[in-house]
Amino acid sequence: MKRKATNYLLNWKENPNKKPLIIRGVRQVGKTWLMKQFGKDHYAKVAYLNFESKQLLKNLFTDDFDIKRILTVIEIETGVKIEPKNTLIIFDEIQEVERGVTALKYFYEEAPQYDIMAAGSLLGVTMHKNTSFPVGKVDFLDLYPLDYIEFLEATGNAKLSELLLNKDWKLITTFRNKFIELLKYYYFVGGMPNAVLEYITTKDFSKIRIIQKNILTGYEQDFSKHAPSSIIPRIRLLWGAIPAQLTKENKKFIYGAIKKGGRAKDFEMALSWLSDSGLVYKVHRITKPGIPLKAYEDFAAFKLFVVDMGLLSAMSGLSAKVVIEGNRIFEEFKGSLTEQYVLQQLRLKWHSDLFYWSAEKSIGEIDFIIQDEKSIIPIEVKAEENLKAKSLKSFFKKYPEVKPVRISMSDYREEDWMTNLPLYAVSTLSFPRGENREASVE
Repeated sequence: MKRKATNYLLNWKENPNKKPLIIRGVRQVGKTWLMKQFGKDHYAKVAYLNFESKQLLKNLFTDDFDIKRILTVIEIETGVKIEPKNTLIIFDEIQEVERGVTALKYFYEEAPQYDIMAAGSLLGVTMHKNTSFPVGKVDFLDLYPLDYIEFLEATGNAKLSELLLNKDWKLITTFRNKFIELLKYYYFVGGMPNAVLEYITTKDFSKIRIIQKNILTGYEQDFSKHAPSSIIPRIRLLWGAIPAQLTKENKKFIYGAIKKGGRAKDFEMALSWLSDSGLVYKVHRITKPGIPLKAYEDFAAFKLFVVDMGLLSAMSGLSAKVVIEGNRIFEEFKGSLTEQYVLQQLRLKWHSDLFYWSAEKSIGEIDFIIQDEKSIIPIEVKAEENLKAKSLKSFFKKYPEVKPVRISMSDYREEDWMTNLPLYAVSTLSFPRGENREASVE
């Protein structure tokens, strides 16, 4: 299946001053497949090493970082004669070998003619023991689950994805029912590659759910493998509480809902671990929409999302029957799946932090707020064809310098003060260039 990350890899390959590349991401997000497929498509040869499965290689970097010796071992182990520029060297699960990440520094400094990709978990790469991190000596690519555009392309609907990418609103509206039907499937399947592949192959939702639950089991096993034993019970409590927290009308994360009397200090280490691992994503509240947004961040108030909406649907016990029951899936769990969906699409498009806003003494809330260098877009998310936007209108009256966006099941249209985007067209959201810096959909 085609991944957007391939475009980044192509630019990396063509860069004459490239550094070894580390691809980071959660378990089962497709790091290994991406590296192997890219090597197959764009190099004459691939030398692939998996440090988790090869016990013989555990001490490859222990004695020294002699590049000639290391290359000899790689050639013997893989049976591939390594040629600069023509061979892609892949170090998979690099966090499993001592000083593996540090070794990349020496390839960059002493043998930059070799193209090297490495992959590992976010936690494993950043917190591996006995590792001197090669700051400035490596490049990074964070890999996430497939977004809706990638899902369309993977499922044989590339023409539909082209309509979205080209912002052809007349044809997009013509095929709205098809977009909505596929979006329902995406809500259940999510973007984990194995789940998407099962959907493509069998359309069997029970098998898809088994795959998702196996992935979740793997994450829970990682709690015990990587986390300090003292916080494992709290990690499990916090992780299990996320679906219920997202179904609340006010989605601000409440520690007391995890455990009676629970406080921030009781769970801050567990939350930090889950965040560092890439399994959860925090969206902090801001007190006002000023630039930069981070300057107005309220660290005590946040919403918590998981890495993938398909996994969230599995954690929530969402029945496959909901997929075929009209548009009910978009409203299930009080719209928590819809907000997770929008978060996932925005996070893939904007790598900067996402925020939300809520009033101090009222129930008004703006679900997401994003910014570029000079502009801010407040975003309200509706799980149905709801044309009321009281919070958004109130926010606009208070801060008229912004142009809000409402994301709903309604069709695309521009109003004087607001843009309405269909749920399936979140990927078209953009900041315009030039003198007019108002937020818009081009």
